[in-house]
Amino acid sequence: MSRFIPGEGARLSKEEIIHEISSYMDEQGGFPYEWYVGIAEDARDSLFEAHNVDWERGRWIYQPANSPSEARLIEEHFLIVVGTDGGDGDGRPRALQVYAYRKSYRTTP
Repeated sequence: MSRFIPGEGARLSKEEIIHEISSYMDEQGGFPYEWYVGIAEDARDSLFEAHNVDWERGRWIYQPANSPSEARLIEEHFLIVVGTDGGDGDGRPRALQVYAYRKSYRTTP
């Protein structure tokens, strides 16, 4: 069960994105370390190409933040406060999309 939160109209605030991703993770189950949270310029490419998440059966979500710095703060919240696995911000200064997925035997990592 996947979920994309459309960014139509006004984008969600940092707190709203954290809440939406946290709620989705709670609904889908698992410990925080079983989830990966990252940011990217193209979340779909990161999810389905780089991390090999299954489009239909995988547990994934993504949402655009209001700025790259806000995206990094959201990512840091999940890595430091929540305790998820995660990356290094895709190494790109324009990484705006925050994504999360539940790790499985298929995903990398």
